[in-house]
This record gives sequence, structure tokens and C-alpha cells, in this order.
Amino acid sequence: MEQDYFGVGEAEQLTVEQAIANLRQKEDLGSRYYAAWWLGRFRVKEPEAIEVLLMALEDESDRAPDGGYPLRRNAARALGKLGEKRAVPPLIRCLEFPDFYVREAATQALEVLNDNRAIPALVKLLDGGVAKAQFVPGKPHLVQPYEAIIEALGTIGATEATTLIEPFIEHTVEKVKYAAARAMYQLTGNSVYGEILVRALAGEDLQLRRSALMDLGAIGYISAGEAIAETLAENSMKLIALKGLLEEEINQNVNQSLELTQESIKVMELMDSLL
Repeated sequence: MEQDYFGVGEAEQLTVEQAIANLRQKEDLGSRYYAAWWLGRFRVKEPEAIEVLLMALEDESDRAPDGGYPLRRNAARALGKLGEKRAVPPLIRCLEFPDFYVREAATQALEVLNDNRAIPALVKLLDGGVAKAQFVPGKPHLVQPYEAIIEALGTIGATEATTLIEPFIEHTVEKVKYAAARAMYQLTGNSVYGEILVRALAGEDLQLRRSALMDLGAIGYISAGEAIAETLAENSMKLIALKGLLEEEINQNVNQSLELTQESIKVMELMDSLL
């Protein structure tokens, strides 16, 4: 998950015009990197901002010591945050880029944009299945950003990918397992997959419990309410997850009745108990 590395005070020092100008220039790579982040962080949707971000997505000059492309990563994230559909084709092209983190950022942006044009390219990244989904020698990551890919396919609603996604529930990396369970629940509605995430809430690792909380909130698995409230994690994280459950329950029933369901009321009571 992306983190914001700049304080509010620093962020406020830029204007839209300055950010765009900084991204256009070629000399100060740090300013370009920050400008791309800033435009996404503050949801700047002016046409000129979109234009420079699309240009940054093709940039060749900003290279990290490890050979990566930091500016491209930030541009991809920003275009996703801005909901810019024109970015879908270039983001799809980024899925073939050699930099793992560019592929990951592009995948995450495509999930936010929720455009089914991305499905074939995302599915292609699952070629070889679990057997190929191994760590790159000497690197801290797998050969593909499988967690992001699978989550994106679930969000976009790629039901044709279920047979490719389901085996990843047996992957050795827990977050990839969770992503597969999350996507399979979104694509099938089968509670078996929701319960995999519920069981993960009892795990020993706090980071993994947090991850499962966010996955349950993202899919709105209403049966997880009490388990979420009882999870050994920060109340703020549990409230975010419960909010996801409540929103999904209300969205599913909004056309059936103007009254809250018993499930919605229960989730609200659980939220109150955490405040």
C-alpha cells in the first residue's frame, strides 16, 4: 500500500501551477517525483495536470540506483487517484514494464479506475499460476505483484479469471492468499472465501491481521462484524473495516427498503462499542 512520505506543511508549499511546472522540467528529479505525488494527493484534475502525469508515465530519465523508475510509479498512482480513464491504455502498457514496482503501481491504479479493458493484460500476468509465483532471487518481491493483480481482478469483476485466482489461496505468502480469498468472494459471493479472511483475524502477526481487516472491509463481508470488533488490532483499523461492511450492507439494500437492516444496526452497535 502506498504511503504519503511528505508532511502537510511541506505539501502546502506548492501550488497547482508550480507542481505542473516542476513536473515539466527535467533537471530536478526530486521535485518532479514530489510534484507527481502532490498532484495525486490533492486530486488535481486540471487538463494540464493530467497531461504532464501521462508524460511522466513514459519518462526515461528518473532512474533509481536499483534501476527502477520512481517517477513512473508516482505518476501511475496519481492517475489512478484522479480517476483518469485516458490513463487506462498507458497503464496497461506499464504492466509489461521491467520495473516490478511500476507494474505494481499501474495495477493498483487500474483497480481504482475499475475498467474492464485491463482484464486481459492482468490475467496474462497470472500465466504459470502458483508454480511460477516465486520470489525473484536476491529481491524482496515475487516475479509479479500478485497481491495487487488478484485484488484488481476481483474489484473489476473478472469472473472469467476465477479458475486462475482460486489456486492462489494455497500460496505460501499470506497476503497473496488473502488477496485470492478476497477476490474469490467478490467474484462468487461464496462465504467460504470470506471465512478464510475471518480466520486470518486470529493470526499471530499484527500486520497480517491488519491486512485481513482491510480485505474484509473492502468486500463488505457482513458476517465478519463481531470477529472484526474482537480482533487484536487498533480500534481505528477495526472501525475502517466495519465502515466497509456497513456501506456494503446499505448499498445492497438501498432499493429494497428505506429502513436499516438488522445487520446494519448490529454493525453500527459494534462501531459504537469501539468509540
